[in-house]
Order: sequence, then C-alpha cells, then structure tokens
Amino acid sequence: MPPVFRFAPSPNGYLHLGHAYSALLNVQCAQQSGGRLLLRIEDIDPTRCRPEFEQAIYEDLAWLGITWEQPVRRQSEHLAEYRAALERLQGMGLVYPSFESRAEIARLVAQRDADGAWPRDPDGAPLYPGTATSLSEARRAGLMAGGVPYALRLDMAAAIARVGRLAWDEHGAGPSGESGRVEARPEAWGDVVLARKETPTSYHLSVVLDDVLQGVTEVVRGQDLFHATSVHRLLQVLLGLPAPAYRHHQLIRDAQGHKLSKSTQATGLRALRAEGVSPAEIRHRIGMV
Repeated sequence: MPPVFRFAPSPNGYLHLGHAYSALLNVQCAQQSGGRLLLRIEDIDPTRCRPEFEQAIYEDLAWLGITWEQPVRRQSEHLAEYRAALERLQGMGLVYPSFESRAEIARLVAQRDADGAWPRDPDGAPLYPGTATSLSEARRAGLMAGGVPYALRLDMAAAIARVGRLAWDEHGAGPSGESGRVEARPEAWGDVVLARKETPTSYHLSVVLDDVLQGVTEVVRGQDLFHATSVHRLLQVLLGLPAPAYRHHQLIRDAQGHKLSKSTQATGLRALRAEGVSPAEIRHRIGMV
C-alpha cells in the first residue's frame, strides 16, 4: 500500500507562508514516495472557524499548484465518531469533568504561583490547577444536569499508569534537535481537555481519530506540534489505534524569529497573492526552489 500523507489546516484565518511550507513539503514527500495526499479541514471550533476561511484554503492551495484527493474530511461532520472514542475513555474511568471557568483557573494559577512557579505545559499554558477529581459522582452529575459549563479532562496519572512508558520514531527533528526514538512525556501536559460541554472533542482527540480513519501513515507537520505527539501516542495506545510515522519540520519565522501567525498580513498567502507574488516566488521565499 502506498504511504498516505495529509495537510490539515484550521479555517480560523488565512494561510500564511508557514502553511505553504508544510503543505508543499507534504506534496514533496508524497511525490517522492509514490504516496497519496489528503486534505483535512480541522473545524471543530465553531466560534473561530468560518466558511470564508475554508474557501480561502482551497483557493490558496490550488494557486500553489497543490491537488488533493476527494472528498475532503471536515471534522465538524464527524463529531459522533469523536464522541464514541471519548465514551470509550470514559468507560475506562479515565475522564472527569471540571467546572472552573477560565477566570477561576487563572485565579487558582495565580495562587499556586504565589507558593512557587506553577508548572506550565510545553506550549507555556499552566497545567490544570483545580481539584475536580475530588468531587463525588453525585456532585458532578448535579452540576452537569444543572447546565454548568464543564470541560472533560483526561486523568493523566491514571492514563499513564494504565499504559506505562511510551515512545515514537521521529524522522524529522524536534525543537531541540530530538530525532530517532523519542520518549513520550504526556505528563508534561497535565490533565488535558478532551472535550467541552458545547464541543464533544478536542484537537488531541480528533486528530488521533482522523489519522486512523483516513488511513494516514505519515504525519508531516511543524515542530510546534512535536511535544503534542506525546499526548497523541498516549491516546493511540489507550484506544488501541496504530501510530503513523512522524516527521516534524522546521517552522518558517518572521524577521524577529517569531512563529508566523494567521494575523500576520505580511506573510499571508492571500495578501501576497493580491500583491502579485507568484507561486514560484512563494517557493523561493520558503526555501523550496
């Protein structure tokens, strides 16, 4: 069977040069290996994802000369599949609801910081500081029945105890040059959110399911997602899913060395195209001549 690659943007803004690099690298890898290229639209966030951004993704990729297999998988059309996976984890006793608002969590973190620096995850966000695991089942059920907003979190300690040590084969490189057999450290993320009251999934859960359901065998993505692979490996093992091969690539950065943002107009493909920049010039700018 030929290898299967995927490019999976979120329609919460316009694509930029970093997306162009990742998409074109996936194209290159697929062509060199005789593989297939899929496109996935990661649109689980209804508050930020918009139809005009999704349409712009198709237009920008086509302008770059990229073609992909049909149909395109849109995550918003597969919420039942994510919900079923979440229910499996709940059946293992590995998921619990937390009810603190973002403001309450910020206050708790500030209190913890007063006693010493509260740990942060690899993205710099504070680990969950609450005590929701101590709530009784009756109390949890009452809060949920009462309509209180909640997040469903993975009990990280219990999950790790269930699977033991994990690793993955890295065919690219991490932010600090990690390659080869890499030890997974999902504990660095704390009790990650797997779903919320209004959305029955999260990035971590949906991407793991999507890759399997789409038959993806090669995940080529930016180094900013390198550490998230630890959580993905944990979920794969918990759910009995096969792991794809991973290749994390360098990021395209701005003149100050910062990771590109969808709000950065100077590097947005749509804006550059409007200025008359050609696809060939885009390839030159990102070092893919």
